[in-house]
Amino acid sequence: MTARVVVADDQSVVREGIVMLLGLLPGIEVVGSARDGEEAVALVAEVAPNVVLMDLRMPRCDGVEATRRIRAEYPNTQVVVLTTFAEDDSLFPALEAGARGYLTKDAGGDEIVRAIEAVLSGEAGLSPAVQRRLLERVTTAPAPAGPPAGERQLPDGLTPREAEVLVLIAEGLSNPEIARKLHISQATVKSHINNLFAKTGVRDRAQAVRYAYVRGLAHPPGTSFT
Repeated sequence: MTARVVVADDQSVVREGIVMLLGLLPGIEVVGSARDGEEAVALVAEVAPNVVLMDLRMPRCDGVEATRRIRAEYPNTQVVVLTTFAEDDSLFPALEAGARGYLTKDAGGDEIVRAIEAVLSGEAGLSPAVQRRLLERVTTAPAPAGPPAGERQLPDGLTPREAEVLVLIAEGLSNPEIARKLHISQATVKSHINNLFAKTGVRDRAQAVRYAYVRGLAHPPGTSFT
């Protein structure tokens, strides 16, 4: 399937450069470009793209608010954040607004293609720099102490198996890897993931990892349960 993409960035040189780059990539068709969030929302309504590559800091309507409106009004359109710095303070509000991919503007063509393919398949498209920033963010928060998930009351009505799957997601395992580790089918893994996403209100694996860390179900590398 050819991905129909809208590019939103207030800097014309950057915007035109991204459009030119995308035009050279296989499986991608640029169907419009926007100078700010207002134009991005209007373009989504007009051309119904699969993905919006969204800058964060834009006039009139910034990328976070535009992402929130697009995800609320046009849920079939996914948003991939395109930010200058991985430490951009708007990154995490964008995640909460519904963005499913996060790239820095130095990302190469292959990385952009992978992120677009990931969000269209229901996964999160995270650049390595953004993954590091996400990990830094959660590791600076105090980690709640307590026994492993199976030994205490689980949050949001999670079953022990759903919590186990969530912990494995936080450890970076793919669906096939989780299936092999738990000796269950991939269809069963997907069923558990759908259930835990619905119960916890997370939208994708990136938010699931953050949820697991914040609720103490899993700890970032370098920490341990006490």
